[in-house]
Amino acid sequence: MTEEIIYLDNNATTPLDPRVLEAMMPFLTNQFANAASNHGFGHQAKESVKIAREQMASLIKSEVHEIVFTSGATESINLAIKGVADFYQDKGKHIITAATEHTATLDVCRFLELNGFEVTYLDVDKYGLIDLEELKSSIGPNTLLVSIMIVNNETGVIQPIKEIADIVHKSGALLMTDGTQAFGKMPIDVDELGIDLMAFSGHKIYGPKGVGGLFVRQRRPSRIKLTPLIHGGGHEKGMRSGTSNVPGIIGLGEAAKLAKKDMGKDNVSIGGLRDQLESKLLEIPDTVLNGHPEKRLYNVSSLCFKGADADAIMIGLKSIMVSNGSACTSTKIEPSHVLTAMGLSEQDAYSTIRFSLGRLNEKTDITKVIEDINRIVLNLREMIKP
Repeated sequence: MTEEIIYLDNNATTPLDPRVLEAMMPFLTNQFANAASNHGFGHQAKESVKIAREQMASLIKSEVHEIVFTSGATESINLAIKGVADFYQDKGKHIITAATEHTATLDVCRFLELNGFEVTYLDVDKYGLIDLEELKSSIGPNTLLVSIMIVNNETGVIQPIKEIADIVHKSGALLMTDGTQAFGKMPIDVDELGIDLMAFSGHKIYGPKGVGGLFVRQRRPSRIKLTPLIHGGGHEKGMRSGTSNVPGIIGLGEAAKLAKKDMGKDNVSIGGLRDQLESKLLEIPDTVLNGHPEKRLYNVSSLCFKGADADAIMIGLKSIMVSNGSACTSTKIEPSHVLTAMGLSEQDAYSTIRFSLGRLNEKTDITKVIEDINRIVLNLREMIKP
């Protein structure tokens, strides 16, 4: 990173990879055609979008025609859950999700509750994992959809998606997953995992903001149909109308290609830095890891510094960028719903910092963060002593 900023908030967004920007530049300048235009210039843009779609499909081992481009994971989650709920509501009006899901999923579920649907919110254990037996007992004949994220955005905890899918499919329901934090960071095979729908975003994998996608299974065991959210033109096989964001799509495709190539290397290099940071910070007295010590993505560490307010820590860090929760709920003053669902007290939730590392972090960054966190936490605790 630069000397001015040490950035450890990659779960909120990643920097744009220069290789991604290079791939996008022609489509931001002279190759500006609409991919739906029926002339040679438009056909060139359409072909480039096709290549990006192939790159996306290759990363998750889906078919090319199963990728729907959207503005990002939030729109994809809305399209998936609302689209299924509306199209298949004659089969049932019960949806199951987890209490620790991203607010995009929870808010959609609350919206559907206001429109006649029943939603079950599964509890999690102290590690943030759902109970598979509770899932089994919650599924009924009218259960239409189960939506469980692969990787939690605050703790990095990885849910057992394959086992969840087996349970869901035995009941005849569909499995939707928010793959935003997992996409491009860990191997995903949608067939092997049994995923029916999966949302993802570009800006979590060093791609551009404002573009993402939704995997919609179009093969056995289910050819899924969705009621679209946006009408007008029939783009994306009628599931998402609107002029294609060609530069964004090209950038997303390039980012997916790079993620597939660099995934193993990132796991080792970023994971090593995360482990170094976490092990040293856990040496600070009364510091606790939130989430499972092993069933976690390699780049995330959620740590509770008991007795030290997270906002005060962040103010003291100045040029070190970390998070006290999800960027999508940063305007709220309530404690993290993820952490409280895991059993943390409000005070401990307010004392938690999320460190999410990325490709640009170096050993010198980690050394400075360790030094600064130690100093700030101990000073804050000293100030509140009676």
